Amino acid sequence: MSLLSQTLKRLYVHADTNAPVASTKSFATLSAIIALIFLVALTVRIFSWQDTRLDVEKVQTWVSEDYRQAARLISRDGFGSFFAKGSPLSDPNRLGHPPGYSFLLAAIYRFFGEGDATIQFVQVVCDSVAAVFIFLIVGELLPTGIAVTAGILVALAPQLSYNSVLLLPDSLAVLPIILAVYLLVRAIKRPRLVTLIIAGALVGVSCWLRANALFFAPMLAAVALILFERGMRLKSSAAILCGALLVIAPLTIRNAVVLGYFVPVSLGAGQTLIEGIADYDHEGRFGMPATDMGVMRMEAELNNRPDYYSTLFNPDGVRRERMRLARGFSVIKSHPVWFLSIMLRRGSSMFRLERSRRISPEAPVTHSPFVASGATPAWSASAAELMTNGVMIAQGVEASTADDGQALRVVSDGSSAGTLFTSPPVAVERNSDYVLRIPVKVEQGGAILSVTDATQKRLLGATPVLHTEQDAALTEQPVTTAEIAFVSYNTNEVRVALVRGDAKPPQVAAELGRVELFHLGSASLLWTRYPRMLVHAAQQLYLTAVMLPLELIGLLLLIRGRLFRAVIIVLAVPFYYFCFQSPLHTEYRYVLAVNYFLFMLVAVTLYCSAVMLWSGLRKKSFEVKYEERNN
Repeated sequence: MSLLSQTLKRLYVHADTNAPVASTKSFATLSAIIALIFLVALTVRIFSWQDTRLDVEKVQTWVSEDYRQAARLISRDGFGSFFAKGSPLSDPNRLGHPPGYSFLLAAIYRFFGEGDATIQFVQVVCDSVAAVFIFLIVGELLPTGIAVTAGILVALAPQLSYNSVLLLPDSLAVLPIILAVYLLVRAIKRPRLVTLIIAGALVGVSCWLRANALFFAPMLAAVALILFERGMRLKSSAAILCGALLVIAPLTIRNAVVLGYFVPVSLGAGQTLIEGIADYDHEGRFGMPATDMGVMRMEAELNNRPDYYSTLFNPDGVRRERMRLARGFSVIKSHPVWFLSIMLRRGSSMFRLERSRRISPEAPVTHSPFVASGATPAWSASAAELMTNGVMIAQGVEASTADDGQALRVVSDGSSAGTLFTSPPVAVERNSDYVLRIPVKVEQGGAILSVTDATQKRLLGATPVLHTEQDAALTEQPVTTAEIAFVSYNTNEVRVALVRGDAKPPQVAAELGRVELFHLGSASLLWTRYPRMLVHAAQQLYLTAVMLPLELIGLLLLIRGRLFRAVIIVLAVPFYYFCFQSPLHTEYRYVLAVNYFLFMLVAVTLYCSAVMLWSGLRKKSFEVKYEERNN
């Protein structure tokens, strides 16, 4: 029998014995595994928080602020105000998202006060718990080695750790779905209706956080019809649906009472439907807007209602949402094949991993980078001082002083593809936190400001790409103050550089004001460099080109091993999002739950490969010893 056949037979025997990981391992061993997965996940997410804590407020800023405003109203007026008809919370614009995240924020505000760190800590802990339950789900179906591998894969994933620290409910909405699947798996082996009711209720909890899982309870009920034995199929499906309805119904009833319309969870399906069509209508055949602003502008013009241009859902939010759905369905009805191709293309994109920021191998700035107005910089230089002290200018770049020597104007003809100019070395203290402040006006192209060590081999910090403002003339571009927080580590000198940020247009024209460097204090947490380097190295494997083949191989191994129950359970969540999210405009955070389950397939491939490799080495070693003994 081949090594592959032997490995698949082991998987099948384990699944057929109906023995979960909890019963095949001692309590101490199981606790140690759970603690390991949780601590790895928590550590990675804390590192991610440290790296991104200064940037997360720039992600979906308006959406995050909407949640905060609703939370403040709930905290001020009480939780019951949400169900009051005259409350500010009855504004239809509040229906753009479900209220669960705002309720959570309000609870945190009441006990801990306003602050992002507390909610981020809650999200980080919940996402670490999600990694543990991925281990438990796989442990109920497959050998412990696969379960541990799946848990560690989820724990290390940069896509998951990054989303867990954003001030959005997307990662929180995944945990109830994972718990619901775990309870379903447990109920298949030990049928109890109360377990299934709780599973359905957890899907409802997810809907209070994000509406994307609205139809997942029927999907879970369909899985129960397939996997439960006769006599329990209808009961189990009904229990799941009842649990979901019990949790979602209060929100639906509230919407009917307060708004006078049937709105199951929230508004927004019509908006995302027409924007999703516009995403792939590159020729503009259907006249669908691709942005929220475009949706409001279109409705204001079509209905001759200038007030529609102010918000998405007020006034006439429900009516406008139904008009959006009607417009989207008319396109689908007239072009069904084209829309099906869109669904397939968008659905296939869900299996690609997001390009996420990996954990930095170096410790980040731990001091607050906000410097008080009037603070004295540790170093400062005007354009004239930089020019006289040895600025390095690339070929094809002109640098000159402007505004009486206070500004440095840099113009590139596009022949230089990298660094445009570099400042002379600036003295700094070792292992210290700094923030560099530079007023910048970009008149053409895109540029990046960076800080490196004196040799320019080590990047210490950089800005995002700085672009021109599209609505302003080139000569009237605004001046923005760029700030770069960085750690000096073991260097005594740093350089400031201007780097071309975009390939098109290649020409860059920018003005830099007075450069100021502020010393924040001695750096801390430098000891985390070593675990950070390990995590950073492991996260290099989280690429679609690496993970997708492993997922497909894992799926084929389960099918060949006749582990159809595991296949159905693992694919239930990805199949749901493929079917129900692909018709709509989709962002990676909407389908975040998919990767938690696809990593299970990767774990199957890695485990089977390791088992076959180990078995092959043992067999080879045995053959060598046998030959030596006979000779």
